[in-house]
Amino acid sequence: MDVFLDRLISLALEEDLGAAGDITTEALVPVDAQGTAELIAKEQLVLAGLDTFARVFQRVDPDVHVELLARDGQEVQSKAMVARVRGRMRALLTAERTALNIVQRTSGMATMAHQVMAVVRGTKLRILDTRKTAPGMRSLSKQAVKAGGAFNHRFGLFDGVLIKDNHIAAVGGSVREALRRARTNAPQLVKVEIEVTNLEQLAEALEEGADVVMLDNMDDEQIRRAVELTAGRIPLEVSGGITLERLPRLAKLGVDFVSMGALTHSARAMDLSLEIVQGQ
Repeated sequence: MDVFLDRLISLALEEDLGAAGDITTEALVPVDAQGTAELIAKEQLVLAGLDTFARVFQRVDPDVHVELLARDGQEVQSKAMVARVRGRMRALLTAERTALNIVQRTSGMATMAHQVMAVVRGTKLRILDTRKTAPGMRSLSKQAVKAGGAFNHRFGLFDGVLIKDNHIAAVGGSVREALRRARTNAPQLVKVEIEVTNLEQLAEALEEGADVVMLDNMDDEQIRRAVELTAGRIPLEVSGGITLERLPRLAKLGVDFVSMGALTHSARAMDLSLEIVQGQ
């Protein structure tokens, strides 16, 4: 997925620099000035996106050296130094905001993934991400979720059949018909998952041979009954209305997966700072 990261970095730098470049830095800092900066965690967090952080600086100036002092997936405490950046001062200052924007957001996703997995540790339940990512940040977001210890759902529309409510509506509202068309027309080795909102639809999905069923916006009692009805024949995924507090209950109910869009669309940016410690 390097092509996506390269395009994302290019776009992010282009929107920040515009046609005129970094006019503040160019007005203040001589071309040949050298400097060192440190990436500091300002709160406890789980890191992600460090390689991309480094690539931003090297895109601005290939001679910049970035020394990573921690790794993706590592939990660090407040005031921990995470990376050291050395090179032309202009490059350090120009790349700073774009590099921070990425590592702060990806570390937020990793931190949330770590938190949700902690509450279901010791159970079979796996927490999945979704496609609810910022445009252009799908690859980074998926990597961040894995760094935090959670799991990836399909990457995009191309690598898995997931029949949602609007797909069912588009074929006349029939779960049976949607599954039949998927079995007939989709690639034969691809698993077919379907979203259902009630137990009647679940029964149809089981009869038609769905590989996975997503229970959408069901309450705990409905999910208990769905687990009973399925009797372990296929994996069950739960989505909608997922909170940290609810996860242990879902684990006890016996479902296999929970998908959480919040991992990538609602994780807050973590507080990391790039601080110049040496300049000339």
